[in-house]
Amino acid sequence: MSKIAVVYWSGTGNTESMAAKVAEGAQTAGAEVKSFTASEFSDDMIDSFDAVAFGCPSMGCEELESEEFEPMFSSCESKLGGKKIALFGSYGWGGGEWMRKWEETCKNDGAVLACDSVICNDAPDGETEEACIALGKILAE
Repeated sequence: MSKIAVVYWSGTGNTESMAAKVAEGAQTAGAEVKSFTASEFSDDMIDSFDAVAFGCPSMGCEELESEEFEPMFSSCESKLGGKKIALFGSYGWGGGEWMRKWEETCKNDGAVLACDSVICNDAPDGETEEACIALGKILAE
């Protein structure tokens, strides 16, 4: 049984809803799943999991949330080499540039992106929820 961490930050609840669907998908696939807000997770925890799903909405000028999520994620970067991860998040404007930058950062860190990232404009709809469930299932494989 694989152990999956779902780590997220959510200001409006949209990314939190996505995180719940990612966790659901991983559990459905038989994984042991633990969900954490960004403030509950730290770099010393990453080695305890086979894979990690990180979720953060686009903030400001298409960037990661800077007070909690970005510092936590930055502290984890040195441990991402060879780690199976997936990314998800919501946005209210723009075209997803924050996610493309984030994916590039993860690739440069040596992380193994398990699948395409899942993004949605505002609240997740049925299609986005299904994509989040699929993301969780892929992480559990």
